[in-house]
Amino acid sequence: MTPVAFALVLTGVLLNAAAQLLIKAGAASAGRFSFTVGQILRAGVHFATQWQILAGLGCYAVSVVVWILALTRVQVSLAYPMLSLGYVVTAFAAWWLFGESLNPQKLLGIAIIIAGVVLLARS
Repeated sequence: MTPVAFALVLTGVLLNAAAQLLIKAGAASAGRFSFTVGQILRAGVHFATQWQILAGLGCYAVSVVVWILALTRVQVSLAYPMLSLGYVVTAFAAWWLFGESLNPQKLLGIAIIIAGVVLLARS
């Protein structure tokens, strides 16, 4: 994989992770709501006005363009599995930003994901 292709794939991974984290931050501001018509409408309006959610959706939109550019340079059978690095980035960022747990079982899963990506990248 060329440096440009790698940079595009990595940028796509990071944009997807950023989108998830931003949407989580925006969703957390609403708290839990019940699934009644009034609550769903109120939550929808709330979510539609949260800058974090809008920024997360923007990250997704940019990531689609970056991903298209990446797929013009990399085989999809190599590029798509590299998206799993988003799980790694998101898990550590969620631990740091939101205080989510990183127990030994999660860390083992992260290590397996990294090992799998390294194996795929070397194939």
